[in-house]
Amino acid sequence: MIRLVTGARLNGLEAEANAAREQARQASAAATEEFGSHVRELFAATARAEHAETATRELGVLLSAAVTELADAQKELLLNGITVRRLREELAGARESGRELTLLMHHGQPHTIYPSRKDAFADTATHGVPETVRWMPCDERPAAAFTWRLEAFIREGSASGFRPALRPVPEPVGGAA
Repeated sequence: MIRLVTGARLNGLEAEANAAREQARQASAAATEEFGSHVRELFAATARAEHAETATRELGVLLSAAVTELADAQKELLLNGITVRRLREELAGARESGRELTLLMHHGQPHTIYPSRKDAFADTATHGVPETVRWMPCDERPAAAFTWRLEAFIREGSASGFRPALRPVPEPVGGAA
């Protein structure tokens, strides 16, 4: 089949083709602009997500450190409470009349006070005194003559203090009793 095309028809088809090209060009430009807008939004959302992840990790580290500090503080508070309770019991016991305390002296200088002789004996082993040592009452030599010396004291109810647990026996003066 042969078709005859006139110049006017050819000009009309050419104008339609140009209009269609222009419309396609405009649609392509609009699609490219819309695609660019979506890409920019995607990059912005990705950046916000990465920033949020970083902030979350940093907060996790800070929270972990805070939880550790809190646990340490609670542990210290518990230990302090136990110490305060023990000291209150010791203070109440020290005020009892007839209560005995033991003083450990090192070369005549006070070293440590113990609530009982048993505690004093147990602790002297930590200072290098063998457990097999038999503690004897000290003679009249001065306290500085002994490397380690234990002295017992008893709380006096009538006085506001302690007295030695072992009072020296008074010697008769001039042989008289």
